[in-house]
Amino acid sequence: PVFFVDDNFIGKRKELKRELLPAIAEWNKRHRYPFVFNTEVSINLADDEELMELMVQAGFDTVFVGIETPNEDSLAECNKFQNRNRSLIQSVRTLHRHGLQVQGGFIIGFDSDGPNIFQQQIRFIQQSGIVTAMVGLLNAPRLSKLYQRLKKENRIIPDWSGNNTDFSTNIIPKLPLDTLVSGYRSVVQSIYSPREYYARVKRFLRDYQPRNKHFAKLSWREISAFLKSIWLLGVKGEERVQYWSLLVWTAVRKPRLFPLAVTLSIYGYHFRLVFQQAAR
Repeated sequence: PVFFVDDNFIGKRKELKRELLPAIAEWNKRHRYPFVFNTEVSINLADDEELMELMVQAGFDTVFVGIETPNEDSLAECNKFQNRNRSLIQSVRTLHRHGLQVQGGFIIGFDSDGPNIFQQQIRFIQQSGIVTAMVGLLNAPRLSKLYQRLKKENRIIPDWSGNNTDFSTNIIPKLPLDTLVSGYRSVVQSIYSPREYYARVKRFLRDYQPRNKHFAKLSWREISAFLKSIWLLGVKGEERVQYWSLLVWTAVRKPRLFPLAVTLSIYGYHFRLVFQQAAR
């Protein structure tokens, strides 16, 4: 995949619709669809039927969306106004139904977050079908407005790794720090446990309706990865029951998406390894 690096790819919609996307679609067709594209967008893409269709025609199949949190007060706190006053779950599922897989970014640790935020995040991620859910603790980058405000409030921790997924933060949160860290740990352990992860993959595959009919042929590398996954996930792995259940379900219900089901199974294994290492 080719990633278009842009904080919000759909910021200039007129130019996208009139110039860029038709040109990309024409180029991709002329070259027999050598690439698929990913990018970063805001959730209100789900409100624009025409733009979703044009992106898919151009070859986009994945979008990263900063969901941040299902907590309305926390969304206001981080000025994520386009995420407010809407059903975020329905917006995500709309994107899935239009052939765009959503990868989501989530943050825990806003001042407005209460002790129930951990279950709220788990519930949202599971119900939305966002398979790749990147959850991190709130941190304040230097020179940001948040950093300046928290520094004035004496809420900055000077020694920090800079990694918001390694169970550390550079802010003193409103929640007790041990509550925040243990709650964050519970979120990550839950959403990437085999039961929850594979349930989420199935939720996604139920909704996902790829519009791109020009699927690339499987390479030997992909076939080899599938065969390795049979041994690693289907025989040795703790997820073997969920793995086989998903593959059988997909083969019967969504055979066209079978390679994607295998890919997402492998992703899940990788995600678990990453967070297990970070938790040590």
